[in-house]
Amino acid sequence: MKNAKKSLLVLSTVALSGSLLLTGCGSNGNNAQENQSANQTSNQASNQTGNAAATTTPEVKEKVTLDFWAHWGSTTRRPIIEKIVSDFNASQDHIHVNYSFQPFGEGWTKELAAVAAGNPPDVIIQDIFTVGQRAAKKQATNLSEYINQDPSIKDRFFPQLWDASLYNNEPYALPFNTDTRFLYYSKKAFQEAGLDPNSPPKTWDELLADAQKLDKLNGKRIERLGFYPDDWGLFLDNADGKLMMDKNGPNFNSPAKIDALNWVMSFNERLGKSNVDTFKATFGSKQNDPFVVGKLGMTIQTGTYFAQIKDFMNPDDIGYAPVPEMKAGSGNWTYGGGFVLEIPYGAKHPAESFEFMKYMTDVAAQKYWSQYLFDNVANQAAANDPELSTNNPVSKFATDNMKWTLVSPVPNNAPDYTSVSNPNIESALAGKTDAKTALDKAQSAVQDLMDSNK
Repeated sequence: MKNAKKSLLVLSTVALSGSLLLTGCGSNGNNAQENQSANQTSNQASNQTGNAAATTTPEVKEKVTLDFWAHWGSTTRRPIIEKIVSDFNASQDHIHVNYSFQPFGEGWTKELAAVAAGNPPDVIIQDIFTVGQRAAKKQATNLSEYINQDPSIKDRFFPQLWDASLYNNEPYALPFNTDTRFLYYSKKAFQEAGLDPNSPPKTWDELLADAQKLDKLNGKRIERLGFYPDDWGLFLDNADGKLMMDKNGPNFNSPAKIDALNWVMSFNERLGKSNVDTFKATFGSKQNDPFVVGKLGMTIQTGTYFAQIKDFMNPDDIGYAPVPEMKAGSGNWTYGGGFVLEIPYGAKHPAESFEFMKYMTDVAAQKYWSQYLFDNVANQAAANDPELSTNNPVSKFATDNMKWTLVSPVPNNAPDYTSVSNPNIESALAGKTDAKTALDKAQSAVQDLMDSNK
């Protein structure tokens, strides 16, 4: 019986081997199609396995950490900038920004040392007036590579701010915020003095006439000034629509500026400089600010001044107007400044740094900054957002005032020009010399400085 089973097994094995041999040698169409189908099935399975592997094991980029330096450390500003940074970190998953507070001025000095050592921060807030100085010294990164990828970025900004961010017509910074100056006046004081609270002065003559009506004098003692031109530089700029110093050089001694300095000096001549100095010695800040406590009927300030108005006065009692024109038709010129975002030269992650800078200067971040700090921002769309006027009635006014706002970088060969110009002008304000002599000397001194630094 066992032999019979063994014989059957051998026969079965031989028969199966023969069958396989015939199949393997066959060349009919059915066999070829079956083999092709089998190969396709195998390849599809292989591709599906590969795709599955690609889906389940994507390439993971290491998260880049950026160090961002700025001087905003107050209880008012620090929470706002930290919230913007936090929102950026949450908006994507490949960059993390750490905010590092650096005291004003000290951080800039520290940055220069870090650039020299080859270990700078990735992004820093810097002064808009001195972009060209850092660009020329290779302390800031040329942003042309990134701007060329999206040229529309420059259209975000007020034109004069973008121009101030260029060196040799190439961008080295993105504007972040700015300021503009205009007239605040007390409607209550206007009413008390018999002036129309809805008709602020439009020219310098009207400004002086209204100031004299608002003055409260007790003999030589001043109890209230209608107005005092503390910021004499603004009036020299306003006179002819030119900054005393712009990127092309000094503009101190034009006929209009000489007339402007004489006009500023007339306040001390009328009131007595010693009386004015005694009165100004009582000035304080915040709740003791002279305009807040009623010692000034009119003042020229930036848009951020509204924070003091909101905290210590009734905003409905305050009016706003452009800086009066020197004469009708000469223009409501004022000046502005601001801060920019830069990538220090030698920063390790410039592409990621620029991505963060784009976020910081886009509408959402700019709107948030302005909304809570009453600050003028560089992004035009954000600045014109109607929602900002809800909490800040001067927001639209300040934005509209940008058309009169002069902003210009300082020439690289005269970064400290005020050290040679201002003493001459202060000599005139002290009554030691006349306006023309003072401004001629200021012009000459600044020009000599520039020539010596060529």
